[in-house]
Amino acid sequence: MPRISARPVALIAPLLAAVLLPAGAARAADGPTVYNQNCAMCHVPGLANAPKFGDKAAWAPRLEAGREALLASAIKGKGAMPPKAGNPKLSDAEIAAALDHMLAALK
Repeated sequence: MPRISARPVALIAPLLAAVLLPAGAARAADGPTVYNQNCAMCHVPGLANAPKFGDKAAWAPRLEAGREALLASAIKGKGAMPPKAGNPKLSDAEIAAALDHMLAALK
């Protein structure tokens, strides 16, 4: 039986959720889940200059702006990062939870 790589699954998970979950459907709002399903595809490999998860040096200049500025960028998009990680069904609270998860890794 062929092995299924986790990477392609991680890449399509946000798309599947957007298609399969009806509007208003309950989703886990916890930071790690939102991060893994929406943010990790860019923040793990550092695509398009996304600061890598846990990389204190890469996050340092961004942290100078403060959490609220980072949250605004994540919600509205900035540079190559699309609004709400490309998943418009995510709430602002879910984006905040994912951001807090990423920031906690820097401590």
